[in-house]
Amino acid sequence: MPPHVDIVIVFCAIRKKAASFSKEQVRQNAVKAERQYSKLINTLTRAGLKAVGRRGESQGQLLVMVTCPQNVLAKLIHCERHSDFLYGLPMSKLPSTSDFESAPLSPADRIRLIHGFISSTPEDGGLGIIPGRKEWDLVESVMALHDHDFNDHWIRLWTRHRIASVELEKIRDQFGDSVALYFFFLTAYTQALIFPAALGTIYYLWGKPYSASYSTLLLLWSIAFVEWWRLQERILSIRWCIRGSWRVEKRRADYLPSFPWWKQEMRMMAGLPVILLFATILAVMLTGIFVLEAFVTQLYKGPGHTYVAFAPTILFSLLVPRLLAMYQKLATNFTDWENHKHQSNHSSSLSLKVFTLSAMNAYLGIALSAFVYVPFGESVMNFVQSYLFTGGHRALALLEKYNVSFNATSNLGARGAGGKKISAAGLNLWESDRKSARRMLNSSRLQDQMFAFSVTNQAVDTFTAIGLPYILRAVESFRNGKGFRNGTGKGHGKKKRVAFDDEPVGHDAHGREEREFLERVRSEVVLPEYDVFTDYSEMVTQFGYVALWSTIWPLAPAMALFNNYIEARSDAFKIAVHTRRPTPVRTDTIGPWLESLSFLTWLSALTNSALVYLFRPPDQQEHELGSMVAANATDESQHLNHHPLPSLAATRELLMSALLIALFASHGYLVMRAAVRHVLKHAIWTGSKEMKEAEHVEREMKEKYLSSLGQCTPDEDVMLEVTDEKDEWATFWTIDEGKDDIGKMLKDL
Repeated sequence: MPPHVDIVIVFCAIRKKAASFSKEQVRQNAVKAERQYSKLINTLTRAGLKAVGRRGESQGQLLVMVTCPQNVLAKLIHCERHSDFLYGLPMSKLPSTSDFESAPLSPADRIRLIHGFISSTPEDGGLGIIPGRKEWDLVESVMALHDHDFNDHWIRLWTRHRIASVELEKIRDQFGDSVALYFFFLTAYTQALIFPAALGTIYYLWGKPYSASYSTLLLLWSIAFVEWWRLQERILSIRWCIRGSWRVEKRRADYLPSFPWWKQEMRMMAGLPVILLFATILAVMLTGIFVLEAFVTQLYKGPGHTYVAFAPTILFSLLVPRLLAMYQKLATNFTDWENHKHQSNHSSSLSLKVFTLSAMNAYLGIALSAFVYVPFGESVMNFVQSYLFTGGHRALALLEKYNVSFNATSNLGARGAGGKKISAAGLNLWESDRKSARRMLNSSRLQDQMFAFSVTNQAVDTFTAIGLPYILRAVESFRNGKGFRNGTGKGHGKKKRVAFDDEPVGHDAHGREEREFLERVRSEVVLPEYDVFTDYSEMVTQFGYVALWSTIWPLAPAMALFNNYIEARSDAFKIAVHTRRPTPVRTDTIGPWLESLSFLTWLSALTNSALVYLFRPPDQQEHELGSMVAANATDESQHLNHHPLPSLAATRELLMSALLIALFASHGYLVMRAAVRHVLKHAIWTGSKEMKEAEHVEREMKEKYLSSLGQCTPDEDVMLEVTDEKDEWATFWTIDEGKDDIGKMLKDL
């Protein structure tokens, strides 16, 4: 059995840019590394921990293995219980300091206590070994090792059994509250999708397109799920004894305690213009790509028109990810600058900033198609056509002025052949016929986009999370000449292993086992850290597609249900194979994602009402598809809401009607949410075991405290002896006229 290691501290003695340093700089860095490494080992050992260093994967990398003796762990448990009591948390289910054998710590609680002790600030009772701080700038990370036996069993369960067969309590025991809460949310959300998936399938096969009843039921489901999860979150926090855990959260190392609250608020407000600036740039960029893809590429018929169709995709791939990466880096700097006291507040602020632009990137394209392309596509096409036609003639005239002509022998789609040179008048780069341009409008664009978002994008995301890391690690391993490695320390094929001089080479019974253990540790160190933000972002974005846009394509919930069946298994596989072991964190909520779900639910009331109003077919045409109302059969004034008015008046009336309907839907959402919240609260929370426990726990703690002081509590049955005291009014207390008076009343009756 390999040695028991609780925590691994990755120490980098040689910086990556050391090759460009002079000999004197290298010597100074080596002296600094030796001094800091000695300080690290001394800090750990003085605290009662056992620590030893081993060589890492690369030159200059040292892996400090740390284990915590039982007496130190008992002290950490006592400190946490004391802190929980002082801040009014429910008494933790951690065993008592003398009860390790009968009730051992869960692996997650053990790692959380030891990791927190090492990496929290001295003000919070920790050792202050925090990666990135000035005094520990050579410490890269503090991590925990995977339990591969549990991981293999976990993956087999997800693979072979149905989704509800995996016990979430076991996930919590291994990875902590944060990861368990995510998988509980994923499981609950997936099960909740069964209703809209069945409903959408029925309406897709036998219902009417853009059905008002389907949109209403979908909105009710969205509200019910969000409010149900709000209560379920509360129930879980009480069941797991973590309600109010933010009150005992450790402070961030960069937090300035003397910082005024109003300065923090001002700094948070200062980030709003930056968010608005990037949101505007992203909106302009996406709108430009949308116009290029939907109109310009359709009208262009000059040289290379076959390849021009790929231009929007290329531009999107080149521009949008770079902009989002730049914004995320800037958002991280702004969030650090805001000086949040706790990591949970820091993560919530950063998540809201990042998800704002991620949601805009996800939904703006389909919003433009629904509210610009479909209702006003012909007008936009005519405008773009006129602009391009005029601009094209001006450009060609300018080229003719400078004696520049086109050679049609390029054979890239230009008109002309036989090496003849064509003039500006003869070369027609754009479609000039309006009827032909009108036929280029895609009547099923909305459905195509929903299919791409619901099926294609989710398949690509799954491959990116599961398959791509294998490829990247394989390439990196072959570049380093180490063969293929799957991230678990198990190589494929024969591999030559050269041991270090001071490593065990098998002369004792533990030599081989220790080498295999160190190889596994090194393989885990090179893995990236797990970030639950990405998984939550995917699920909340998917919820937005279902709630906001599935009226367009009712099969979207069914596709989401199928994707989540795979997503649960892919996330488990990703954690077990492709990332480091998640550091356990105490939390009682999914954080800002609950508010994001609430906002998307409110927004769905507006979008669904607008979609039904704009695209629902009239009674005599209910058998037709309502994706886009026959652009080539009727003019635009007859498309929308079926009111044949002049185009300008129709547009004005349409926008005003849509605005009024959106306002009505917004107020209707508030009423529906209040009603659903009231019903669910009485159906799920009131009278539940968790509610009674929440009401009882605070009183129980105070009663225990009073009992420890020798004081009685109101419920205790305490009999006190009555002592005889001299009182000049003693006879007053011996005469009771009540019974005599009642007796007289009975006699009178």
